[in-house]
Formats: sequence, structure tokens, C-alpha cells
Amino acid sequence: MSYSPKERLRLNRSTFGKLVVVAVAMFGFGYALVPVYRQMCEVLGINVLTQQDGTVERPENTQVDKSRLITVELDGNAQGPWRFRPTTRSIQVHPGELATVVYEVVNTQARAVKAQAIPSYAPQSATPHFKKVECFCFREQLMKPNEARQMPVVFFIDPKLPKEVKNITLSYTFFEISGAVAAN
Repeated sequence: MSYSPKERLRLNRSTFGKLVVVAVAMFGFGYALVPVYRQMCEVLGINVLTQQDGTVERPENTQVDKSRLITVELDGNAQGPWRFRPTTRSIQVHPGELATVVYEVVNTQARAVKAQAIPSYAPQSATPHFKKVECFCFREQLMKPNEARQMPVVFFIDPKLPKEVKNITLSYTFFEISGAVAAN
């Protein structure tokens, strides 16, 4: 079937209009996926690093359980251009007792990088009982060229931790989240 130039122009404009609508709809869908994904993760409790405001409030009635002593072993893994490690390998804490540990990171490159730390816990049953009040993992870290930084983690262990858990390993993986960042 052959179309006249006028009909072909009309069909081309119609097709172009439909493609623009599809492209805008796809962009809108992709843009909406981020908040939808975050909401789904929050509702399902998947990949939740912090509470909504980035802190954990210490309960008013928490009593330190002096009858128990938990050994917290610290580990650091680096995935990127830096050295990353805890300044101490382990500490002992009583459930309910506020404790602070420090991790040290050194950007070994002559460029700024943006990074994030993701925690993991062993045994997994300890995860809901390990309460961080302050942590460098709550936000992205912008590391300047050759910068060294000490970053604290303030936490307590919920006294409801199962009695059979006597050791907890807190491990962080520190990794680059974007390419080169302009130096300030």
C-alpha cells in the first residue's frame, strides 16, 4: 500500500507522538521505582540499615545485665581504593551497656571517592539485638584524596539477646559507590 506524502507525514507525526508518550511513561516508571523499592524494603524489613531518622533511641527502662558478658569481634573488609580496619579486634560488653568502637579508613588514591559501609552480623540471630546509636554506615562517606579518618560506632546489645549467644561478630564491607568524584 502506498501513502501520499501528506498521509505519510501525518502517520509519522502520530507515531512520533506515541513514542514520546511511551518514553515519558517509561521515564516516569523508572523514576517512581526508587521510592516504591524503598517503601517495599521498609515494609518487608529487607535491607534496612537504620531507622527512619538514622538513629536508634535507647529505651528508657533498659538495665545493664551485669550477669552476662558478650564478646563482640570486629572485622573490616575493603572493596576499593583504601585500607579499612577496626582499631581493636574485639571488646566485651554487658547487654544494655553503651559501647563505642572505632574503624579506621585511609583513601590510598590521589582522587576523591564516595563510599558506603554495609554491616553484617554473625550469628544472624544477633542481628535484631545489635542496636547502633551512631554509625558511619548510616550515610555515604566522601573521602578526599589520601585522607585518613577514624569513624566511631556507638551501640548497645539488647538484653533480650538469646542466652546461648556469647559472641557476636560485627563486620563491615566498605565499598566505592560511584566513580571519580571532583576534589574540593
